[in-house]
Formats: sequence, C-alpha cells, structure tokens
Amino acid sequence: MKSASIIMIIGSALLLGLFVFPLWSITLEAPQYPSGIGMNIHLDGLQGKEKHDLQNIDGLNHYIGMRKLPKADEMWEFSTFPKVIGSMAALGIIIGLIGLFKFISPKWFLGWLILMIILGILGMYDFNAWMVDYGTNLDPKAIMKMTDANGNPLSYKPPLFGTKNILNFVAHSYPHKGAYMMGFGMFLTFVAYWIGNKKVKSLKA
Repeated sequence: MKSASIIMIIGSALLLGLFVFPLWSITLEAPQYPSGIGMNIHLDGLQGKEKHDLQNIDGLNHYIGMRKLPKADEMWEFSTFPKVIGSMAALGIIIGLIGLFKFISPKWFLGWLILMIILGILGMYDFNAWMVDYGTNLDPKAIMKMTDANGNPLSYKPPLFGTKNILNFVAHSYPHKGAYMMGFGMFLTFVAYWIGNKKVKSLKA
C-alpha cells in the first residue's frame, strides 16, 4: 500500500496548485481588441490577463447593461472555495500518510475521489449559474438594448466551456493551469485506488 499511499499524497497535494495558478480563463476577441482582453478566475477572485482588462470589460458591459465584475468580497465563493480546496487537499494528504504507516482500505482513496468529483460538479454548476445571471440580468436603462429576431433581449452569458459569438466578440472559456493540476491530481488518486485495490486482491488470493 505504500506506493498507492505516496501517489495519493502527490495527487491530493496537486490541488494546492489552485492557490498559485488560475482555475479558469475567459478571453474576448474583437476587431477593436486584436490581441484580445480577458480575465483569469482564481479561487479567491478575478484577475485581468493584462493590467487594464477588467476595467475594459466593465466599460464594455456598462453599455449593454451588465453589472461590474464582482470584487473578491462581493461573492461568497471567493472566500469559501479556498477553504474547500485546502480542506480536501489536507484530507487527501492525511489519508495518504495514514496509508504509509499502517494498512488502510483503498476505498478511502475512492471515497475522497468521489467527494472531490461531487464538489467539482457543484462548483461548475454554481459558476454556470453565476454566468447566466451575469449575462441575462441586465439594466433596463442600458445605453444599448440588443434584441433577437423575436424582440427578446439578448443573453451575453459567456460559454461555460468552449467558444461562443457574442455580438462582435468571440468569447473563449477554458480551464487554466490550476484546473489541469487538479484534474491530474484526481487522476492520480484513482491510480492510487486501483493500485491499492489490486494489492488487496493479491493478499486475499
């Protein structure tokens, strides 16, 4: 179980990369912004890709009635998510350390992984719900009021994942380094479970 436990520790520790690198990235491309403008989404707040990107995005959003981008203290997620990720990383490392010094069922590795998957799904659902509200709950007194062919107000919600045309902009929304580190870490915890489970079966044989 030692090799499985070491892999579990490494996989759990990779979650800590989210405290250094962005989780997600959204980029807007348009003729007036040939190099694009965008923001990186961190566990504890938003950061422009370039110095004035958040200010430029807020300026564009003002014309179509979208709210300003939230500050770190304006969304509960930015104070809660770091605690959740830190706790899950610590829990996984503790489980791995226990496995180093005495026998532990690989089901503990699997249980950690399932919990992490559930939390990830809930986090993505919350992120998407925020973007829906952000892109559709518009100021009726906005300078520009764009509607579709049926006269309904347009939605300016960025894609959760992928590319989408929004007026004369092309929005790109993809995971960043932190998300890739988290995903690889979760994969390693599955490997730890697989190795541990294989070892248990060999002992019973």
